[in-house]
Amino acid sequence: MISLSNYVHDISWSLRSSSSSVYQPSSACVVYLVGNASCCYSGPKTLGVTSAISTAEPKPLDIKLSNDLEDVLRKFDIFEPENELNERINVLQQLNSLAKQWIIDLSIQRNISRGIAEQVGGKIFTFGSYRLGVHTRGADIDTLLVAPRHIDRVDFFSTFFEVLQSHPNVTDLRAIEEAYVPVMKFHFKGIEIDLLFARLALQSIPDNLTLGDVDLLKNLDYKCVKSLNGCRVTEDILNLVPKAESFRLALRAIKLWAKRRGTYSNSLGFLGGVSWAILMARVCQLYPKAAPATLVQKFFLVFDQWKWPTPVMLRHPEDIPSANLPFPVWDSRNNPSDRAHLMPILTPTFPQQNSTFNVTVSTKNVMAQEFKIGLGVCEDVFSGKTDWNSLFEPSDFFHRYKHYIIIQAMGADNKEHLEWVGLVESKIRHLVGNLERFLCIESAHINPTGYSHVDKELYPFTTQWLIGLSIVRPSDSNQPINLDLTEPIQRFVSVVYQAAANNAKVTESMQVKAHHVKKRQLSEYVSPAILKQGRKRSKKSSLSLLDGSNTTLGSSFNDSIKSVNTSSTVVVPVERGEKRLSEVQSHEPAKKPRSDSENSTTRDVSRDTENVHKNEDARGRPDNQCFS
Repeated sequence: MISLSNYVHDISWSLRSSSSSVYQPSSACVVYLVGNASCCYSGPKTLGVTSAISTAEPKPLDIKLSNDLEDVLRKFDIFEPENELNERINVLQQLNSLAKQWIIDLSIQRNISRGIAEQVGGKIFTFGSYRLGVHTRGADIDTLLVAPRHIDRVDFFSTFFEVLQSHPNVTDLRAIEEAYVPVMKFHFKGIEIDLLFARLALQSIPDNLTLGDVDLLKNLDYKCVKSLNGCRVTEDILNLVPKAESFRLALRAIKLWAKRRGTYSNSLGFLGGVSWAILMARVCQLYPKAAPATLVQKFFLVFDQWKWPTPVMLRHPEDIPSANLPFPVWDSRNNPSDRAHLMPILTPTFPQQNSTFNVTVSTKNVMAQEFKIGLGVCEDVFSGKTDWNSLFEPSDFFHRYKHYIIIQAMGADNKEHLEWVGLVESKIRHLVGNLERFLCIESAHINPTGYSHVDKELYPFTTQWLIGLSIVRPSDSNQPINLDLTEPIQRFVSVVYQAAANNAKVTESMQVKAHHVKKRQLSEYVSPAILKQGRKRSKKSSLSLLDGSNTTLGSSFNDSIKSVNTSSTVVVPVERGEKRLSEVQSHEPAKKPRSDSENSTTRDVSRDTENVHKNEDARGRPDNQCFS
């Protein structure tokens, strides 16, 4: 049987680690698994583009809070039990066997003898959260099928698609060939799989193949390089953190926090799994001996005051082997488009790319506020004022704004709905970008969760996304605002239909609609149980985004995919005490006086963050100006 050690070893280790209820601090030398090799961190080695901020050993309080953090994470049921883990391994074994047999059969059809065909190989690799050992119960598995040079992507999306389609354990199969990284999505025995494809310029794919060698990228097309990058980046992240067990627990906490706070979605302009992993890996490099609880606190400390668009890097670009290959890399010195990126987080593998190119002004501001809130909660946890449950309270999104846009994607059946939802979701960030161009729209906050309609009988195959609008008045105006949102809605509809025109699977019954609603009308679309989430935080938090709470919208609009109401004008009347645009741009929100302990914490935060950027300036860049 083919060896699956490249993903079984790490996950088996993760299971043993997560079964213990006590966090064990490191000894002088911590051994952890990376692929099939044992690696060792002994202290003096520096990882990253700068030296560490602190190499202090964990204190008793840090260890206690790390144990408490793990206990809270277990209450959210994110650790996978052994029987479910074994089922995943079994599914991967079956998928690997299917792929190898498909390659054998296709090779024989191409006049390759059976003896040779059985030796050409093929292999399934895993990457993403599963490979990192931080996947949650019910999460998908990111996989990559690597094939020899006589098998190409057309074969993958045609004959292998047919193999999967005819398999009794495969359901919800769909191919997305036009995606930035072409992918097939399906469920295998109920487990969600994302499967990429790459063809290497090799006659055969041995069972012990690893993908770290940059020479493997020679003579490949760029789509194959992008497909390979997922596995290569994941392996490099594991190699670039000093203590894998602390990294994993801290990353689990940050991923759960991001999902609970509505900031986990690459396609909608927030951060995806690889971006959160790189951020946490950078914090691990800055605090190489820290316990998980400390890493979580330092995560918010560092990125609350990070000077964006300074890029986050796990290693210097000059240290990344490239073999002089011609593939494009992120370089703001020479690429004008790269200078426009708001929160660059660079992958540590050639060709290095910005994993956050979808971030918009609004999503960046939302994440900045959430970093600030998270830092405040962590300070309270370490001072004993609260516990870790407070960090994972749901977002107050449904109570933060008075005005929302609801986007609805509707299909005639479940198969249509699956096809349509992915396409519509991938275009929503274009609508957000167009809304941000309005001077009086301070923020267009997209909630990344897709919700079912409250009336499931009337709208059985409907997914809804909500955009919260923060509206401010121009400083030189005392007149009601006539805010016509027809044009951005029409442009969004046009973009969706343009993409649909290139997709033969889109049918006439697939529709997208957009509605403006006031906060009190949300119950007509979203379940009341969901609307209650975050209510406690919205009342208490003084760090919420400015929400234009003294404004009201006049007429509502209803723009569908087939007809757009061209008279959709939002009227914002003048009201007493409302916030002006000049106030928002020129003044910080009022701050309450700090206690002595809070002032001390603030000084520590500022000192640490200054050290980070000092070190980044000293060692991390060939040209400081290229990152400004």
